[in-house]
Amino acid sequence: MTQTGHDVGRFADLGIGKNFLAVLTQKGFDIPTPIQHQVIPAALQGKDVVGIAQTGTGKTLAYGIPLIQRLALAKGQGLILVPTRELALQVEQALRQVGTPLGLRTAVVIGGVSQHAQVQSIKRNPHIVIATPGRLDDLMKQKLYRLDRISIIVLDEADRMLDVGFLPQIKIIMKTAPQNRQTLLFSATMPLSISQLASVFMKMPLRIEIAPQGTSAEHVEQEVFVIRKNDKMRLLDSLLQQYHDDTVLIFSRTKHGAKKIARDIRYMGHTSTEIHGNRSQAQRTIAMQGFINKKFRIMVATDIAARGIDVRHISLVINFDLPDNSEDYVHRIGRTGRAGDSGKAISFVTPSEKADIRNIERLIRKSLPVLSLPALPPERSKPAIAISETPVKTAHSSFHRRSGNGYQKQQFGSRPPRRQGYHHSSSQHARQTRVS
Repeated sequence: MTQTGHDVGRFADLGIGKNFLAVLTQKGFDIPTPIQHQVIPAALQGKDVVGIAQTGTGKTLAYGIPLIQRLALAKGQGLILVPTRELALQVEQALRQVGTPLGLRTAVVIGGVSQHAQVQSIKRNPHIVIATPGRLDDLMKQKLYRLDRISIIVLDEADRMLDVGFLPQIKIIMKTAPQNRQTLLFSATMPLSISQLASVFMKMPLRIEIAPQGTSAEHVEQEVFVIRKNDKMRLLDSLLQQYHDDTVLIFSRTKHGAKKIARDIRYMGHTSTEIHGNRSQAQRTIAMQGFINKKFRIMVATDIAARGIDVRHISLVINFDLPDNSEDYVHRIGRTGRAGDSGKAISFVTPSEKADIRNIERLIRKSLPVLSLPALPPERSKPAIAISETPVKTAHSSFHRRSGNGYQKQQFGSRPPRRQGYHHSSSQHARQTRVS
C-alpha cells in the first residue's frame, strides 16, 4: 500500500500525547514536515512503514516521535540501525533533544571506540539503542546484548543498510529480533531490488512516498564540469577562490584521495579537515565538531559523510569524484539545501564518466547543466614541507599562506619532506562497497 501527499497540519493533529506535544512546542516544533505528517499517525498505530523523502526533510523525527511515544506507553526497547558512526551520533542528538524531558534514555553502539562504555550503557536498560550493524553484531556474538526485548526496529538509510556490505549482519539481527516487532524503514532512495528485499523483514508495510525515490533536494542548484582527471585540482583551486566565503563539503571516492585533497587545500591557504575510514573515531569527532563550529571552512570526506551529517550552514557541495552509484549522488548533494535553505552542488566529471551522469539524470529526473571551464590557475609548486591540519608555530619552517589578495607568512612545526601535488594516483579509485 502506498500513500503520497504534501498536506500538513499541526503536530497536535497527529495523535501525539499532550506531554510530548508540550515538549515539541517548547523545542520549536509546531508544524510537521510532509514526511512527519504522513508517517507519525501510521507509526503510532503500530504499522510497518517504508518512508521515502528527500534528504533534509525531517525523517529522523518522523520515526523518532512515534518511537519515543510508543516506548513510553509500553514495555520494550527500540533499536535504530544506521550505516555510519556519524549518523548514529546525529540521530541520538536529535532524539535526546525531544526525548530527554520525558526521561528518555539512549545508548549508542558504534565501532572505532572502546566497547566497555557502550556495554555499561546497555546494562542501564536504555529505551532506545542506536547502533551500527558491525559493533552490534560483535556484542551479540559476545552475548553482551540480547534482542529479546526489542519491540520496534528502525533502519535509517535503509537502502545502504540492505546493500551487500551490511546485508549479512542485518539478516542476523532481523532473524534474531522478536517476529512480532514493528519495523520502520527510511531513506531518500529505495531501488526496487532493495524495496523487494525489505518486504521480507516486514508485515504488509505501508509505503509513504513524499517524493519519488531519488528526487534530489528542491533548493539545490546543480552544475557539472567536464574535465580531465589531472586538471581537477586546478579547477578546485579556482572554485575555492570564487566561493571564498562559503562553507564547503568536498567528496572523494577514496580515503587516500580525501586525505590528499585536504592536504592540498591547506596548501592553498584554506582551513580544511577530513573525515574518512582511516581516521580514528576521536579524529572524526574532532573534525566534525570543527566543521560544525566553523573552525574549518572546508571538509573533505568519503561517503561516510553522505548520509551522516546535518550541518545547516553548508552552502556548497563539490563532487571531486563521482560516487560509485547514482543513489549516493542524491545523498551527497542533500548535505546542502537542508530544511528549506538554498545550496549548490558542483560535480567534476571526466570524459569517461559521461555515462554515469546520464544515469544520475535518469534517477533524479532532470538534466544537469554542463558549464564551460573557467580559466584555470597554474599548477602550484610543491611545498617543501607537509602542511598540518592543526599547525604548531615554531621558528624552524614556514610557508606563504594566501590571505585575501596577498600572502601571509606563517610558521609551522618542521616535519620530514613529503611529496605533494595535485595528481591523484589511480589506486584511489578502487571501489569501496562498505562505509565504516
